[in-house]
Amino acid sequence: MINDISSPVLEQQFKHASVRAYSDEPIKPELLQTLIRAGQAAATSSFIQAYSVVRVTRPEARMAIAAAAGGQAWIEQAAEFLVYCADLRRIDGACRRTGKGELEGWTEHGIQAVVDVALLAQNVLLAAESVGLGGVFIGGIRNDPQVVADQLKLPELVTPVFGMCLGWPAQHNPVKPRMPVEMILHTDEYHDVSDEEMAGYDATMADYYLSRGSNVKLSDWSSAAANAIQGKKREHLLGFLQGRGFFKR
Repeated sequence: MINDISSPVLEQQFKHASVRAYSDEPIKPELLQTLIRAGQAAATSSFIQAYSVVRVTRPEARMAIAAAAGGQAWIEQAAEFLVYCADLRRIDGACRRTGKGELEGWTEHGIQAVVDVALLAQNVLLAAESVGLGGVFIGGIRNDPQVVADQLKLPELVTPVFGMCLGWPAQHNPVKPRMPVEMILHTDEYHDVSDEEMAGYDATMADYYLSRGSNVKLSDWSSAAANAIQGKKREHLLGFLQGRGFFKR
């Protein structure tokens, strides 16, 4: 361990890898409840708790969402599939009840809700992995978020942000090498990564992609990441979000 510092939480965090293949064993309801409670232990902006989680059990709903997400079969196969939503509905009600006026789609409020639900979800996944479960985030639900909203009957001021598959792993994937801390930790002033640093990390990732037991590919981080981000502009998303009461101002 770096600097000989260790703890069970650190060890668990460093072992994280996405899991997309699961056994048929279900997750007990009381365990799922505990995982959500662990998620709620995360920080929340001004304690507004601007999130909701929808547990999707209907096979037809999972099938429709899996298709909308690009044919991700594990959405249908996982023991649990959760959709994490930015939810301003409860706080809007609080504002109305206390005479503060309804929410009006301010960008700040939307950011608060998205940050809140992301923190919640990361806590859920870490808790799940700590008891032997595996999971994967599903950003692909944003390919066609209207399908998700329709299937889950999401009201105004509630919008799907990402999904999460959870289950008992049928196989484990190797951990992807993250960027060296020196490339992302800045002191006092931002510094650009040098060409040499970037080339070194690209070489590390190229070796990783070649060494995988499955899904081997000839690529590096720069190529893979550039293709991913330029291929997922989701130009429909702003209009969808504004239609649900987010990011209007």
